[in-house]
Order: sequence, then structure tokens, then C-alpha cells
Amino acid sequence: MTGTRTAPHPRTDGAEDLTEDPLRFGVGARVTVAVMADDYADVILSVLAGVDRSGLVVATGDVSTYVGGHEADLLRYLTDLVDAVAATGEHAAVTLHLSRGCPGEVRCELPGGAGPRPVDLPPGRRTGRVAVAEWALYPLVDDVRAGVVPDHMRDIEAAIELARVAGTFRGSEHFVTRLEGDVGAVVETVVGAWARVGRGVQHVTSHVTLSLNSPSRTRG
Repeated sequence: MTGTRTAPHPRTDGAEDLTEDPLRFGVGARVTVAVMADDYADVILSVLAGVDRSGLVVATGDVSTYVGGHEADLLRYLTDLVDAVAATGEHAAVTLHLSRGCPGEVRCELPGGAGPRPVDLPPGRRTGRVAVAEWALYPLVDDVRAGVVPDHMRDIEAAIELARVAGTFRGSEHFVTRLEGDVGAVVETVVGAWARVGRGVQHVTSHVTLSLNSPSRTRG
């Protein structure tokens, strides 16, 4: 399944900027939804069909759904998708794998690397539903750009600080950071930190698993 694509804004100086088109910069996500219900296939397909794909390319396969496009559109889509899954009331898990600036992306055109790609994101919306998540972020840079020496932990710690400010940080676990809060706030934390690190790092990936309507939380 494919959606519409938003055309990049042309430059006025006659030069082409590969970073202006998010698809050419390899901006996107992989989404996997798992629903603990007998009719899981109907639930998942119904959720995917009901989420607005405006400005995005969306393709669903037998393992995951690919979503490509601008970070702001991804924030909207992923918030709406996770919220729709939560709204079913079923115990579910949503796994998101985000990537931007990947030189190995299928459609990415970054000869020699296009450098970091700054973007502005609008505030995310709040849904009134709760998500718990385990989150990891990976700044994939090993060379010096614009005089900035690579420091993976500096960027990761800055992302965690963003979660603290957002009020979604709940603690550090083995290999992940635990997030908790409104679905919209959690997704905004993940997408916002990923995009913010991308201001100084070309290739950034992030991985998060969100738990929704968990019976263990209800019993606790």
C-alpha cells in the first residue's frame, strides 16, 4: 500500500540540496504491531487503514510497515497509529525503528554524505491514553563534521535529558531507557530526540517498543 508524497521545496540559488527531500535523505520508520487477541489480523489491518497517511509513503509487508517522509508527518502518523492501537483496548505492543540520513537506504542519494539535516517539529498531540516503552537511540557517526568531534554518549545523554524535560523518563534499564506517559508524549519524545540528534549527526537510528493496555499494569 502506498500513500501520497509531498514534493520538496525547490532551492532559490540554483543548487540542489539532497537533504530537502526526506525520502532522498532516507528518512522513515519501520513499524510492527502485535495484538494479543484472536482477531489480531483484523485489528491490525483496521488500525493501519484508518490512520491518515498524508505526505507519506506507506507500504505494508508481512513483517512490518514502512513509512517514509518528513519527520513532522512521521510524528503525526506514529502518534495516531499508536493511539489507535491503544484505543482498541487490546493488550498490544508496537515496535518502531526510525532511521534518517542512511547512506545505505534503498532510495537514499547521498554521494559523499550530505551532512546533518536540521528539521523543526510541531508540538505533538496528547491522547489521554498511556504507553510504557523501552527506548534506545544510536547516533551513527565516526568522522569529524564542521569541527564537531563525534561523541555518541554526549548525543544519547542529550536525548535522555529531553525525555526528562518532557516528563516521560522513568529510568535506565539494561541497554534501554524506560519511558512512560501519554501516548503522544512518549512518541514525541522518541521522534523529537531522534530528529534533534540529527541536527549534528547525519545518520541516526532509534528503536522503541511500546506496551499498551498491559494486564500486568492493570493488576499492579
